[in-house]
Amino acid sequence: MNIENQQAVDALKEVALAGIQEQRRSRRWNIFFKIAFIVIALSFLLVMGGLLGSVAQLTNPKLGAMAEGKKYAAMVSINGTILDGEAASADNLIEALQGAFADEQAEGVILRCNSPGGSPVQSNHVFTEIMRLRDKYPDKPVHAVAEDVCASGGYYIIAAAQNIYADKSSLVGSIGVRMDSFGFVEGMKKIGVESRQITAGENKALLDPFKPQKPEDVAYLEKLLENTHQHFIDAVKQGRGDRIDVAANPDLFTGLFWSGDQAKGLGLVDGFGSVRSIARDELNADTVVDFTLQSDLLERFSKRLGSHIGAGLTNLQNAVLR
Repeated sequence: MNIENQQAVDALKEVALAGIQEQRRSRRWNIFFKIAFIVIALSFLLVMGGLLGSVAQLTNPKLGAMAEGKKYAAMVSINGTILDGEAASADNLIEALQGAFADEQAEGVILRCNSPGGSPVQSNHVFTEIMRLRDKYPDKPVHAVAEDVCASGGYYIIAAAQNIYADKSSLVGSIGVRMDSFGFVEGMKKIGVESRQITAGENKALLDPFKPQKPEDVAYLEKLLENTHQHFIDAVKQGRGDRIDVAANPDLFTGLFWSGDQAKGLGLVDGFGSVRSIARDELNADTVVDFTLQSDLLERFSKRLGSHIGAGLTNLQNAVLR
């Protein structure tokens, strides 16, 4: 190779290297701008979340009612499934109830229920706390209003109220307990798969969907559910007293649910009304103040971000924890 050819090759190499370096610089700047955009966007969301939380506090109807010296009804909403970690968890509801009962300007407390039920443990925690607060604040009435649906654990909770109201078309009741499972034994046979589960403890694999169901397992679980069901029944009897007549209505505790007007005939509700009508007619209050715990934008964003991170960490840990 002569000198001129070598110089041409060297020149091409320099051009290629310069192009590669330029691409690297461009890629670095691209990454930098993406990171900067994400940081700015997150900062904006955090600031807006704080501002919206402050605005929500300033526009809270409770503050306006207090400033004007008005009396009002304190409302706590039971919305959605009653589970730990959800909006209608025992922790959230109990904190809201304690604030509602303790408020001196509140003429009384209204439980607004729109829930299909949930955890019997969470429901019992709230029921027990309402009964305690009734004893602590004997002069503060507590009423419940069943809206679209107030069933199972939802009714468990509002049974603690002094009076229960509903719409004629509300769905009320479902005083029962259930446990769901499934069986996949025949399906596994068809696709040629077998379960190779190893346990320590004779009953550790109870309810394994990949093994045939044992009659003794079913009998044990039925006893367990009956025990939990009895706790539910006892709570309803404690709250409703002689307003219900099980002898005359043997289906009361079978898990059936009824419309509001049917439920009134069974003693499960005392009358008909909405939150505002009960506040006006029973508590002589024109204003309703919502004491239900509300998460602001910042909290919702943090929870969502945390759930994604938590899901990733859980996936990493599952191999060890299973």
